[in-house]
Order: sequence, then structure tokens, then C-alpha cells
Amino acid sequence: MAAGRALPLLLLLLEPVAAVWPQPQAERTPAGGGRCLLPPRRFRFAYAAGSAVGPGCAVLEAAFQRYWALLFAAARPTEKELPWGIPCTQLLVFVATPGCNGFPSLDSKESCLETFSQLVGRDENGTYYINKTEIVDFPRFRHRGLLLDTSRHYLPLRAILETLDVMAYNKFNVFHWHIVDDPSFPYESMTFPELSKQGAFNAMTHVYTASDVQTVIEYARMRGIRVIAEFDTPGHTLSWGPGAPGLLTPCYLDKDPSGTYGPINPILNSTYQFVTSLFKEVSTVFPDFFLHLGGDEVDFTCWKSNPKIRAFMRKMGFGEDYKKLESFYIQRLLDIISSLGKGYIVWQEVFDNGVKVRPDTIIHVWKENPKPYMEEMANVTKAGYRALLSAPWYLNRISYGQDWMAAYQVEPLKFGGSPEQKDRVIGGEACMWGEYVDVTNLAPRLWPRAGAVAERLWSNATVRDLQDAYVRLADFRCKLLGRGVQAQPLYVGYCENEFPGF
Repeated sequence: MAAGRALPLLLLLLEPVAAVWPQPQAERTPAGGGRCLLPPRRFRFAYAAGSAVGPGCAVLEAAFQRYWALLFAAARPTEKELPWGIPCTQLLVFVATPGCNGFPSLDSKESCLETFSQLVGRDENGTYYINKTEIVDFPRFRHRGLLLDTSRHYLPLRAILETLDVMAYNKFNVFHWHIVDDPSFPYESMTFPELSKQGAFNAMTHVYTASDVQTVIEYARMRGIRVIAEFDTPGHTLSWGPGAPGLLTPCYLDKDPSGTYGPINPILNSTYQFVTSLFKEVSTVFPDFFLHLGGDEVDFTCWKSNPKIRAFMRKMGFGEDYKKLESFYIQRLLDIISSLGKGYIVWQEVFDNGVKVRPDTIIHVWKENPKPYMEEMANVTKAGYRALLSAPWYLNRISYGQDWMAAYQVEPLKFGGSPEQKDRVIGGEACMWGEYVDVTNLAPRLWPRAGAVAERLWSNATVRDLQDAYVRLADFRCKLLGRGVQAQPLYVGYCENEFPGF
């Protein structure tokens, strides 16, 4: 141990210089208080005695370097020794379980370096310090996600990586990558390269190469963030058609093809051969156990117009119920994904339409009509499935005023049901759909508004005071500005580091 006082992670010597966001589970100032000074040239993160991991843990070593730089970004290289007080030269990190270099999962434990970083202060003389407080911090929900849509507008790789940084600051732990959709197919497939060549906005500049995807996954891993890719089918697939002839359903006008196409054609064996090959690749590229398979908003108009589809419906005894045809496709897709050793998340329509899914399926609740989303949460969990909530957290929807407050006041467990049902709610996701969002307005529209969702999913359910939240979130927004994030203001006021990059 270096000279001076060490700070154990589980008993941080803190007193809020400014409050933490998201708020910890417990925070107490011991009698007598006290203050520790942090000399940048000597301060280091270190492993506590008995820690199950040590210097070989690449994830923690990288985190130590990142947070040292965040803490002392304004430190002067020629800084003199501290003029007063007791120096603290180490923060001791204790990890209870071995193994830290793998990919994060739904059951991963999470550390508190971000909590520590937010409570370091700097006085008028430029001296860094931290005051004495006991902090207990852990997440309320295991799945705390953010969805980015990279089909409606392509987001450059740098924008995704910067978003992952800010997700870590907010303690989000899942990046839901809605990577393709109707407008464009930017994912560069090794198995079917024509998908992006024909389906991307620009096959040279608006694609995610294999290297790009691996960069995102690794960057996220080093920040304890899972990457869950979504390839939504059978609807939302118009961009797939040019690169996969025969995959989409030909639409008809009266008795003749209209020249337009609808959802994936569910009656052809070639469809399932294609889907098997594509998802075999996807399941290898994305290491997380779960894939998001979509299954939402399937428009039946084209299927209804196609005479071969109608004949198949009669043959199968589906009558005029095209939900049964949708379920037929989804069921075969889910069997394919299961055979690849993957779990799956699906949008709520898959559950609503009665598709037979595995008991470990996660149902993603996003609709607010025709029934309230909390009624859907009750139904999903009563049926024995795990649930994710997104319906009240579509951050692409904006309104004048402090709309973060509505997101903040949501309670994910506010539905009638047993304790066992409530335990099946594993968390939720904020969603940033891309119709009106690209790299020019992504960061300010996300931050700090997404922080409202982050705290709701991390902190105790009793943390609900809007006035207190405003003060803490406004302060956190200032911290984000200081870290170079173009976070928009909550209301009137100012920050000391108000103009990063200007």
C-alpha cells in the first residue's frame, strides 16, 4: 500500500460534494465527518487484499485508467504537494468473484467507480478532495438498456462509442442495437454481402463493417455493457429485399403483381434457409446470449393480396386470421434461434398473438394502446414470462418543458400481481428511434433525459422526489458537459464547464 490513506470501495470516504446520479441505494455521513485530499500525481486505484481478481483483469485496469483521467482532467502536470490535510493515495477495489475478462451477462455484478468519480470535488485552489460518507450501491433491476436505431439514420461509429461512454456514466448496462429496419440495412453481412451493398443508404460510407461491430462490442465490454442486436422480422424488412431476391412477399393489385413488396414471405422453404444462415452468422458475431428478434407491427395487407399466400392459408386451415400466419413464421424462427443456442427477446405482439415461445423468453412491452402498458406487464408476468418495459420511455418523442419528469415518475412494478410476477420484471429500456434523430442531435436529445430512466432502473423505488431529482440531475448534466458531452439543459441556469469544444 502506498503512503497515505486508502479508500475501500465498499466504504467510500465520501460526503456528497454534489449528489450522485443515479442515486445509490444507501448513503450516510458518519459522525465527525472528515475529508481526504487526492494528490493526482500519487493517487491510484488498487486491488484490496483478498480480492478475487487482480492486475490481470483487463476490464478493471482499463476502467482505472479511464476514471483516473476523468477525475484529474484539469490537474496541472507541475502540481505541487498538497498544502493541507491528509492525502488519500489509493482507492481499494474488492471483487468477490473470480473472472472479469469475459462478456457481461444478465447476472453480472457491477462496480462503483462511477459513483466514486462523481463525488470528487475541487476547491478554489485546484485541490482535489473527497469527504467522508458511507455508500452502498447496487442496481434495482438487472437490465437497464438504451436502444439506438441505426437504420432510419446511420449513426457514425464514433457516435455509438461516445454514447456507450455516457451510458456507463449513467450506469446503463445494455446497448440494444436496432441495427437494421425498412429504410436501410447498414449491417455488413459476411454471409450475404449483397444485403448492405443493395440495402444501405451508401454501401461505402453508411455501413457497419465486421471490424466496426467488433469495435462496438469490445468497447461496450470494457464498460460492462452488453450489446444485444435486433434483426426485426417478418415486418420492418423492406431494406432486405434488394439484396435477397425472393425473400419478401410480392404484393398484388387485383390479379397482377403491383411491383411492390411486403413482409418476409413465410410460405417458402427458401425463406427459412436464408433466415437460418443469416442468424447463424449473427449469433456468432454477437456474443450475448440474447438476440432481439422483433416481431412487431406486421402489416398483413400485402399477404392478403397475394394469391399464393391465400392458398397457403386455406391449406393450413388458418381461415382469414393472418395472425396465425405471422405466428407460423415466428414459431419457426424461434425454433431456429433455439437450435443455435441463443435466447431471445421479442416485442409484445409475439406474446399477444399467442405464439408458442420458450419459458425463458423475454417479452418487451412497448405499446400504450389499445390497453395500458401496465395491464400488458401484468398479463406477461402472469403467464410466467420475464418482461422488459419501454412503453413510457420513447425519448425520441419530445415536448416543450421538462419532459424528463414524466419518464422519471414511471414505476415499472405498478401493476396488480403477485410478488413472483414482480420478480419477473427484469428492467427496461429507453428508446431513441431515428426518424428525426441523427448524429447532429443524438447526444442533446438523449442526455440528460435518458438519465431519468437510468435512475428509475438503478435506484430504490422510494427515490421519487422530483425537486431533489432536478437538483441532482442538473448537477449531473454539468458533469457531463465537463466530460465533453453535449447534454441539453433542463431549465434556466448555467454550468462552470458550459461550452466544451467551443
